[in-house]
Amino acid sequence: MPSTTAVTVPQLIRMVGLPGAPAILDIRTEDDYNADPRLLPGSYRRDFNTVQTWAADFAGGRVAVVCQQGKKLSQGVAAWLRHEGIAAESLEGGFEAWRDAHGLLVRADRMPPRDDKGRTVWVTRARPKVDRIACPWLIRRFVDPQAVFLFVDAAEVPDVADRFQAVPFDIDNAFWSHRGERCTFDTMLEEFGLESEALDRLAVIVRAADTASLDLVPQAAGFLAASLGLSRMFRDDLQQLDAGMLLYDAFFRWCRDATDETHNWPAGAKAS
Repeated sequence: MPSTTAVTVPQLIRMVGLPGAPAILDIRTEDDYNADPRLLPGSYRRDFNTVQTWAADFAGGRVAVVCQQGKKLSQGVAAWLRHEGIAAESLEGGFEAWRDAHGLLVRADRMPPRDDKGRTVWVTRARPKVDRIACPWLIRRFVDPQAVFLFVDAAEVPDVADRFQAVPFDIDNAFWSHRGERCTFDTMLEEFGLESEALDRLAVIVRAADTASLDLVPQAAGFLAASLGLSRMFRDDLQQLDAGMLLYDAFFRWCRDATDETHNWPAGAKAS
């Protein structure tokens, strides 16, 4: 009988990157983590010994707990969280099973320092169009769900980064920016080690729209039109980001699940 208190690797793989994905808690010991300092997408590192002090941080949400092999540590923490009324499951086989199944893993050595609330903080130019929405989407869905994004005048980005300990992106001479013909979204995929067919397909669409190379893929022109339309709908850049998240969620699902699906009219007509 399947476990009612565990999630399998294939099940979790299907949830990662989606807006309703569970919070992933990496509770590996320091020795296990240091042996492979990569993280499941969007993971929070937590000490299993102090679960009673941080359990409430995840109240009202769904949680997947990951230790090295999916045994005593993750099952014990998940049980404690369920005691606190939190919908928690342990990952069957733990980190080792995820790694062996070639699930996405984020390079922790590329993660920026976090603020006193455990969030990464980023800063870029105001009035985003494509790359400056694409990168926050990628970070919130696969790197840091609680990431903070500051949109400021282009000339002020370096000083804001310095004064507020924020990471600049998508500006000239920044580490997180365009490299040759590739855009900042490509840079983040490469640096964080996020390699998947769906993300690679999405990256081509983003690159084509962001660099005016609309002949790269047929989806680019419509994607750019939607992005520009969103930029005209919202004066507030954070409201635009919130709305843009849905656009990227939809294109990611298309890239992952629907590229072979067609739409025909009249209803019931067979594809040629």
